[in-house]
Amino acid sequence: MTVDVLKVNEFKKAAPVFGQLSFDDHEQVVFCNDKDTGLKAIIGIHNTVLGPALGGTRMWNYNSEWEALNDVLRLSRGMTFKSAVTGLNLGGGKAVIIGDAKTQKTPELMRRFGEFVHSLSGKYLTAEDVGMETVDMDTVREVTPYVTGISEDKGGAGNPSPVTAYGVYMGMKAAAKFQYGNDDLQGRFVLVQGVGHVGESLVDYLTKEGAQVIISDINQEKLIRLRDRYNATIYGGDDVYGADVDIYAPCALGATINDKTIDRFKASIIAGAANNQLADDTKHGSILKEKGIVYAPDFLINAGGIINVYAELEGYGRKEIMEKTQNIYNTTLEILTAAEANDISTHEAALKVAQQRIAARKNSK
Repeated sequence: MTVDVLKVNEFKKAAPVFGQLSFDDHEQVVFCNDKDTGLKAIIGIHNTVLGPALGGTRMWNYNSEWEALNDVLRLSRGMTFKSAVTGLNLGGGKAVIIGDAKTQKTPELMRRFGEFVHSLSGKYLTAEDVGMETVDMDTVREVTPYVTGISEDKGGAGNPSPVTAYGVYMGMKAAAKFQYGNDDLQGRFVLVQGVGHVGESLVDYLTKEGAQVIISDINQEKLIRLRDRYNATIYGGDDVYGADVDIYAPCALGATINDKTIDRFKASIIAGAANNQLADDTKHGSILKEKGIVYAPDFLINAGGIINVYAELEGYGRKEIMEKTQNIYNTTLEILTAAEANDISTHEAALKVAQQRIAARKNSK
């Protein structure tokens, strides 16, 4: 038998999964395809040392399958650290469905996706993310018990977005306490980039405290509705990253802090709900530290959502959900203080806490 050396070398160069820059010793990557429903999905399971991998399903019209793979690898890794740093007995996983949620999502597609989730026998638990609604999780629940974030009338914890926003709000206040000496956001100029479910709830919290809220989003109709509802200001400039504000809150997609944007920030605090805000965790985390910008690590302060859906597994109620989410304030302040004391970036400080907890559990086994 002969071997085509050229093809072998090309395959090595492509390194479809294990060679991805975002691949971080993931335990399992599952590619899901169903011709009848048009489902094309990827489930990434990063780490299950602390427990089953829990993470939402995102439906997005990716430009390529490579982009979708990179996203699910980064997101699932983030979920591992989110659960670990928050003290939950969960691992990290995520799923992405390639397609337009507005035009291609159907009950049949969601049920078929649920069957793929079910085939993993509980190693991965899914939930709601971008492009998904609580009703979609209810549909998935028809074919598998391995789903969280279902409707309250079906025994679930409901929409996690308001709880996610509350955690971000707590993290933002902790960052303000660290940077300014007090956590009062009244009069502070806060730019919320992305006003989806979580972003709008964050705007609500900030408005009630008296912050000067500026909003930015690709959906102009929603911007107008939120402007009128919350008396917010629609950002009218051409450089949202260079806006003259106190706090930048990225609540859309990730990697907005990158080589092109990082030198333009005038905000002294970055605290938002988006996952994977740093395009390069090490590089950009260090640059923010050097610039004196306090970065509240995303996988810490946006953990309210996973706390909310974890309640379905542990059986605790709304009061305990909010108490656990409120504690994000204390954890954030501790991590910011530790970062300063050890002269490291806040991302590195949060990551160390998460990794130490995972390592301790692994060693105990």
